[in-house]
Amino acid sequence: MPDVTARAGTQVKSRPSMMVEEGGWPPRQGEWTYEDWLRLPDDGWQYEVIKGVLYMVPAPTTTHQRISRELQWHMLNFIRQHHLGELFDAPTDVYLPGQETPVQPDLLFVTIGRAHLISERGIEGTPDLVVEILSPKTWWRDRRVKVPLYEEAGVRECWIVDPAASAIEVYVLRGQTYELMGRRGPGEVVHCEVLKGFEMAVDAILCSTP
Repeated sequence: MPDVTARAGTQVKSRPSMMVEEGGWPPRQGEWTYEDWLRLPDDGWQYEVIKGVLYMVPAPTTTHQRISRELQWHMLNFIRQHHLGELFDAPTDVYLPGQETPVQPDLLFVTIGRAHLISERGIEGTPDLVVEILSPKTWWRDRRVKVPLYEEAGVRECWIVDPAASAIEVYVLRGQTYELMGRRGPGEVVHCEVLKGFEMAVDAILCSTP
């Protein structure tokens, strides 16, 4: 089992509990590359390397998956009805500009006019919309690491779904900086700028049942 250290609610993988191979693998934090990421095992953990740092989280919870399912279903119907583009769920690799290794948003959308970004291995560039669903083990990474990365890469809109706070935050890119377009809670409706005309009750997303 890998040696894992906790950092403010997320998990950052230090050197695995194995003998260091000849050549110094695995690398130290801050030195991970795409080639190192490719060598990681398929063991049920989600691995992401962001700016040379390796992050790992376990499989998502059932609450996470219910929220993802509900939001994906409504978004996908809207996108198909209006022929807007393609929606993908995790795990889909996204190769952001300037980021050697891919990240995997919980949901992502690419407009029909930018379909050339979609390849067999993933998204070769910046999506138009990403959604991250927080959990106790991922909130720090999603908020403190991934949202700034999306902002830097020019993702036009980013949703943060926070089940613990019963809230959905919508950030839109204004120039080169994210602006909070709205924070919606129970009894309210959340709107999307990229998917013009799309709206959904927060209760329908956060209170979904099996």
